[in-house]
Amino acid sequence: MTDSIIVDGLSKRFKNLEAVRDVSFSVKEGEVFGFLGPNGAGKTTTINVLCTLLKPSGGSAQVAGFDVVRQQTQVRRSIGLVFQDTTLDEYLTAEQNLRFHAYAYGVSRKLTNYRIEELLKLLELWDRRKQSIREYSGGMKRRLELARGLLHHPRVLFLDEPSLGLDPQARHKIWEYVLDLHRNDDTTIFMTTHYMDEAEHCDRIAVIDNGGIIALGTPEELKRKVGGDVITLKSNDKESIQKELREKYSIESELKDDAITFTVSEGDKFLPEFVRASTQPMQSISIRRPTLDDVFLKLTGHAIRDEAADAQVNLRGGKWGSRRR
Repeated sequence: MTDSIIVDGLSKRFKNLEAVRDVSFSVKEGEVFGFLGPNGAGKTTTINVLCTLLKPSGGSAQVAGFDVVRQQTQVRRSIGLVFQDTTLDEYLTAEQNLRFHAYAYGVSRKLTNYRIEELLKLLELWDRRKQSIREYSGGMKRRLELARGLLHHPRVLFLDEPSLGLDPQARHKIWEYVLDLHRNDDTTIFMTTHYMDEAEHCDRIAVIDNGGIIALGTPEELKRKVGGDVITLKSNDKESIQKELREKYSIESELKDDAITFTVSEGDKFLPEFVRASTQPMQSISIRRPTLDDVFLKLTGHAIRDEAADAQVNLRGGKWGSRRR
């Protein structure tokens, strides 16, 4: 299996801001590869460099075997791209948007007709193909952008926060389509997200924060970095329980959302023993397998959900300025 994307020591600076720093990774053909990180981590900047929309400040990158600086035309012919924000022409119908895209990529009329019908039927938009984009919902626009990105049979499809701003049901539906399209065409997919459930769809994930990759592996490999099962308990005497965990079991815990959280390698064996032996009162206790939320918190010291919420507050408040994307 060959590499669809090869990135070596990539960096991108904007004046005094280093948006991406010394990033290296590769993506296999047919792989679903994800960049997981909060707003401002460098995800969109990296995609823009790989799609030839930005010139790197250092390092190198190849997409579909072509250099992103020296062979920009070949790269652009080899990729499909779905941006965070819609780039559809709302004065055109869905079908007209797709035909314009096919014309720009030099797709033959016969193949254009076939691909439009094939993709719009798959994405459940065939009956709305003559309708103006202005009458489409957010989810319908996202599906149409997927169709447009795949119309010319790209070797690599870039999805930059593909379900941003959609409700949970629409997000789930979008991912059903994406994975179905991937199975049918075996297209390499490179996606960015700050949604943990979306990252679970990836074959491998690169966790990115502050412009650099801090971990890379399959979802299960990353979860193993947490160190075991996650136990959460509530008590009126948190300090005493934390002291007991530390002195009796050599376990360091932390307070989060008014609860004590810690990890152990075999939670199902540890928990009954701990509850029987403890002299401290407990209000509730639970055990679960680690999630990618736990991974991100362990690796960075902060939760990705907090970062995403903070970004939304800044956006609504009109303070969205130089945050790194």
